[in-house]
Formats: sequence, structure tokens, C-alpha cells
Amino acid sequence: MGATFIFCADPLRPRSTDRHFADEAHAVRALGHPAALVDHDALTAGDPAAAVARVPKGAGPAWYRGWMLTAAQYGALDAALAARGVTLVTTPGAYRRAHELPGWYDVFAPRTPRSVWLPCTPGTAPDQRSLATAATALGGGPGIVKDYVKSHKHEWDEACYVPDLTDTHRLASVVGRFLELRADALVGGVVIRAFENFRTARGEVRVWWVDGEPVLLTAHPDTPGLRPEPEPDTAFVRPLVTALGCRFVTTDLALREDGAWRVVEVGDGQVSDLPRGAPAQPLLQRLATAGGTGAAPGA
Repeated sequence: MGATFIFCADPLRPRSTDRHFADEAHAVRALGHPAALVDHDALTAGDPAAAVARVPKGAGPAWYRGWMLTAAQYGALDAALAARGVTLVTTPGAYRRAHELPGWYDVFAPRTPRSVWLPCTPGTAPDQRSLATAATALGGGPGIVKDYVKSHKHEWDEACYVPDLTDTHRLASVVGRFLELRADALVGGVVIRAFENFRTARGEVRVWWVDGEPVLLTAHPDTPGLRPEPEPDTAFVRPLVTALGCRFVTTDLALREDGAWRVVEVGDGQVSDLPRGAPAQPLLQRLATAGGTGAAPGA
């Protein structure tokens, strides 16, 4: 039978899959694999037992496919499911490692823009001296601001891009606006990344890895109509994914202006979005058969 897939329920129809994941849930059932539902609102509200009440007891190994969770929320989900005899294939430690930049950065550092980060809490910005010291480690030039998992790239000039990282006042202004927009959704703290010129008109490639193997290549969900051609040779990423040691991850790749492929982002595959129209069946089938049967790549 393979692994169970746990999807987010529709907030207005709790017995139905959230419409965003309905096609995947339909594909899972068509392939003959079990699917269950969790209440994402209850989970984020701090009631994990209520969130998993509809998951069958004793369902065994499972993959979560749903909205992003903080590492703490994912840990609570893992514990609540374990109490029902259900084991998430991705452990809480592996989830944090793939989901948050400080967890994956050291492994991918040779292939991703240089980055530094400053832990902070929502609404409390690092002081200008701390920002200046952090930015100095990147050597000046332009940069971008984000938190451990998300940016506000759609507010590019006011809350993401810094033309010159040595301009501490401008950096502080962008960080302040970013924190204002992220509010309580802030994850971990502020990340400052060196800006690299990518061929953005050609889009990005999202590579879906299961047990260290590239199972599916798609466009990035933000630009589903764009996909670089020719596709990248993923061989340069494989040893890094193996070194990360997580069973289900995604890597977003972009072509830099000088022709080098770069890793823009790494993510836990369970909360990575498929672009509209992407063929989910090969990925879901591989996950179903891999669930509970393998080990982390490099283990």
C-alpha cells in the first residue's frame, strides 16, 4: 500500500481536501494510496490533537503535503500523529534543516548567494550596528532581505532589495519594512543575501528530490509559464542534496548572467508548491513507495 498522504482540509468543508491540494489528493487515490486530512487552522492555533482527529489511527508512515508550518508547528504535528500510530517520514529535525536557510546554507554555500542572518523576534529589528556588521561580511554591493524561509520580493524596492549594503540607513529601512510586512509570520530572523544577476526572463527550475534522486523538474510556481531551456544538469546539486541528508527536498535553480547555474532556494518538499499543470503522479508514486522503506541520502 505504501505511505499515507496527509493533506490540509478545506477550512469551510472540513471533510474535503483544501482546493489547493485537491488535484494531488485525487491523484493519490487514483494511484491506490491512502489519503487523510488535517485541520491546518487548528494546528497553527496550537491544538494539534484536534488537527489530526480525522487521521486514521495506525496509518503507519506518512508524508505531509500542505501549507507551510513553522518548525515548532511541524514538531507538534509529528507528536500528535505519533500518538495515533502515524509516523511522518520526514522527522522534525530534517524538516527544519531543509525548510530554514540556516539549516541548509552551509551545505549549499558553494552554489548559492553568500548569506548572513541575525535571529530576532517579530516587531524587533536588529540595531543598525548589528546590521552593518553582518552586511560587512558580504563585502558590500547589492543585497536582498528575507527571513529564514520567505522574502517580500513583490515589494522589491521597499522590503527586499538593497542597492548598496554599505548604506546602513537604507538597509535598516528595508529590514524595518520587511519586518513590518511579515509581522507575526516572521520565521527565525533577518537574512541578508548577496544579490546575483539571474536571467529572470527565463524563469527558474524547481527540482524535486526523493532519497537523493531527482524525480521531477518543474517551473517555479511563481512563474509557471517560464522554464529555462535547456534544463540544467542536476549532477552538480546531487552531492549537496545527499550531504543535507533529508529524504524529500526541493532545490530552486536559476541561471546567472555569466552562465552558471545557482541554487536560489532549498525547501522541504512537503510544503513546496507544485506549479499549476505540473504532472504530480510520478512524484506521488515515488513518495508512496519510498515512504518508510528507505533511509536519508548519505545515511
